[in-house]
This record gives sequence, structure tokens and C-alpha cells, in this order.
Amino acid sequence: MIDDLDLGFDEPERGEKGRHRRGFVQKRKGKGGSGGGRGKTFLALLLALFLLGGIGGGAFYGFDRIQNYFVTPDYDGAGTGEITVEIKNGALLADMADALVAADVVKSQKAFIEAAEANSRSKNIQPGTYKLRKQMSGASAVTAMLDLKNRIVNGITIPEGRTSKNIYKLLSEKTKIPVKDFEAAAKDPEALGVPDWWFTRGDGKKVVKSVEGFLYPDTYEIPPKATAESILKLMVDNFLSVTGEMKFADRVQKERGGVSPYEALIVASLAQAEAGNKDDLGKVARVAYNRVYGEFNCNCLEMDVTVNYYLESIGKPTKSSKQMTASELDDPKNPYNRKLRGLVPTPINNPGKQALEGAMDPPVGKWLYFVAIDDKGHSAFAEDYEQHQRNEAKAREAGII
Repeated sequence: MIDDLDLGFDEPERGEKGRHRRGFVQKRKGKGGSGGGRGKTFLALLLALFLLGGIGGGAFYGFDRIQNYFVTPDYDGAGTGEITVEIKNGALLADMADALVAADVVKSQKAFIEAAEANSRSKNIQPGTYKLRKQMSGASAVTAMLDLKNRIVNGITIPEGRTSKNIYKLLSEKTKIPVKDFEAAAKDPEALGVPDWWFTRGDGKKVVKSVEGFLYPDTYEIPPKATAESILKLMVDNFLSVTGEMKFADRVQKERGGVSPYEALIVASLAQAEAGNKDDLGKVARVAYNRVYGEFNCNCLEMDVTVNYYLESIGKPTKSSKQMTASELDDPKNPYNRKLRGLVPTPINNPGKQALEGAMDPPVGKWLYFVAIDDKGHSAFAEDYEQHQRNEAKAREAGII
């Protein structure tokens, strides 16, 4: 290669070979004398240095790539400043690492994953929001996330069977976000993430789009600077995850004989409200199906809980069955009237997983009636009114009704 560049370095005379070499070089210089040769030599040297520099730079770049492949890119020490990072529900180590890299807490995904795998306690890292530092080593980040004082705890538990209005109050008390903000956000359930196909009915009734039923009861970690909309989206997303894992919609459509997933969600909410014990959730759901879609005399629900839902929705206090007046039980203005044919317009609360399972896969039975018979909330079920009356007598003897 150097010969081709004609650097102009004369070899010492070493016999014929040396003379031929020198003669060849001199011939190429021509008649212009040594001055032209020196200019060409200078240019050749510059070109050689440039090429060698390029080779060196490429070698350095290649070395850097190889070094990063074998050596984990990582910061040193415990980092500086302060930053909050949210770890979402269901996050794997790789997901956590991605969140930390995006916030510049750790230098690389590999640094965090290797540090977590080396620490047997890393499996205890929980979803939530953490106070961390920027540019921490992977090991420092893992240690910090295992220290409970760095986890921002702002959790709230939403019990099963609460109405949306009641949930807004609980959330407002916890977050200090006004109830009206939650009410405003809830006006468009599809904007909160509820797919439009959920609002489909097979019974011919008009669909009323409501967030009721989709605010899944669970314990939630409320992120800093959360809004009413972001919190409700979190709850809807949880509902979709849980029902997706259950294959709720698919199984209802395949197994419930024309009942839509939305109607089954309504039934789950009815069971959640009526059953006094979790053991009876499926049976109460079966009663609801039998009354509305079976051979019940009015094909109506005749459940007082629907009346209470309406009373709460218009700002009136709820009542026990004994306290309800005849006009309240059969109010023609009430779209949740217990004697209207078919199912009510929307779910009447937000049911939990067991109530959803009961509505998706209720036990087989022809029950049309039920009544609580013990202080643990268990109910007796009957296929006809005569048997139901006998069950009511047992409940009275037990002091339940």
C-alpha cells in the first residue's frame, strides 16, 4: 500500500534489485527535479496520515462497541437530585428498567436487570411511585426501590358493590379532587377507555352509556398529580384487564344464550347488591336471568336494590325494603322501577370478580325467589312461591326478617 502511494523513500542500494527500485522511482519523478518530488511526497504523507487517522477512529469506534457489548453501561454511585418514577401494575423487570432508563435513573436496562437478578429481594419490588435519584448505579436503584421510605404510598381501597357516586366521594376524600371533577370525567365512558362494543344489548332496550359497572373495585396507588380523569381511566383499565383474563365477554356470548356482556355486567351488579354472602352470588345471578329471560310472571326483576339505586342517583337517602313506600316501589318515573319488564338501563354498582364470575357462569337452577335465612347472609332459594313462603317463615323464626 505504501508503495502505491509513492511516498518517495529511496531504498539503499542492495545489488541489482536496489538499483532497479531507485531507477524506477527517479524515472517517475521525471525532469522536474527534486522540487516536484518533495511536493508530491508532502501530499502523500498527508493522505497517509488521514487514512491512518480514519483507521484509528474506526478501530476506536469498534472497540467502544465491543466494550459496551461485554461491559454493562452503568452509572457509579447513588446519583444526584430527586425524581419520581411510576412502576405500573404487572410490570416485569424489563418494564421497570425501561421506566428507569427513560427517567435517566439508570444508564441501561441491562444495568438494572443484572442488579435485580443479583439481589434475591428484588422480587419484593411493588408497583407504585418511587422517589429516586438521577444517574444511579443499577445496584443503587434496586436498593432504593426496596427501601419502603422511598415508595410514595397514596393507596385507596374501593370496596365491591359501591356505586359510582359513592366512589367519587371516596376518591375525593383521599385526593382532595372535587367530586364534580369525577362526575365531569365520567360523562364520557368511552373517553375513559370503555370500548364502544360494551354498550350493546340483546334485549332490544335502548343503551344508556354509563361508567357504572366499569370502575373495578380494588386497592389503587394514586400517582402524584393525578387527575379525576386519570384515576377513573386507571380503574377502567383494571376492569378491562380482569374481565379480559376471565374471558368474560367471550364466555357470556357463547354460553348465556343471546345475553350480551353488558347485560351480564348488569346482572353481576344485581347479584353484588342482593347476595348477603359470596357463596350465593352465582345463585342470585341465576335468579335474575330466570326472572327476566325465563318464565317469571312479569319478566321483571322485582328487586328493591334497583329502587335504592334510583333514590341515590337523585340525591335521596336509600331505604330498607320495610321502609319503602308503595309509590317508591312502583314509581312510573323511575327507569329502575322494579316492575319494569327486562333488565334495568345500566349496572347499579361496580361488581367484584366473584360477582362477575357468578354472572358469567351461574349454577344451573330454576330458582325464582330467595331470602336471607341466617346472620351470615346465606339465602334459601326456591323455584315456586309456596316454597319461598316456607323459607320466609324460617327466616322469621331466625329473626332475620
